[in-house]
Amino acid sequence: MEITAKMVKELREQTGAGMMDCKKALSESEGNFDKAVEHLREQGIAKAAKKEGRKTAEGVIATYVHTGDKLGVMVEINCETDFVARTPEFKDFCKDIAMHIAATNPLCVTRDELNHELIEKEKEIYRHQAENEGKPEKVIDKIVEGRVEKYYAEVVLLEQPFVKDNDQTVDDFVKKMVGQVGENIVLKRFARFRLGE
Repeated sequence: MEITAKMVKELREQTGAGMMDCKKALSESEGNFDKAVEHLREQGIAKAAKKEGRKTAEGVIATYVHTGDKLGVMVEINCETDFVARTPEFKDFCKDIAMHIAATNPLCVTRDELNHELIEKEKEIYRHQAENEGKPEKVIDKIVEGRVEKYYAEVVLLEQPFVKDNDQTVDDFVKKMVGQVGENIVLKRFARFRLGE
């Protein structure tokens, strides 16, 4: 199948990937748009995995103040070079992350930052809930594990469904950006302020 410039343009607009990457993905998927998108997502995740651990000493502190000036967020997002940090794409990415934090109120960036005692208390609550629901003893551990994973998805920033696209997590959104800019990106820390709290 012939890959047209229009097809490449549409794929590029949807994924943000480079033109040559889009053309290659369309060729490998024989013009199937959905398969090409999937291929690019996989490539972006693979590229992001290769870049993990690289030093991120540059970046920005992005802010977002919600309409009405009663809710605001500051977030530090690091990348490898000042060049990337100053690009409009990176700045838009940072603003999207800050808006996400304003909307979802996560407790921390990664699950490692959660208090171990808090998790143990949650497990205890979930265990009692399962017992009170009359669940068989042999499945209670799996139920507790599932509910803890759901809890992580609610309170851990990187594991939350991204507010602008619930089909991906914030971590997926970050990895997609890493694939676009070709640098490691780290969400370092954030602060969320609500007037009167």
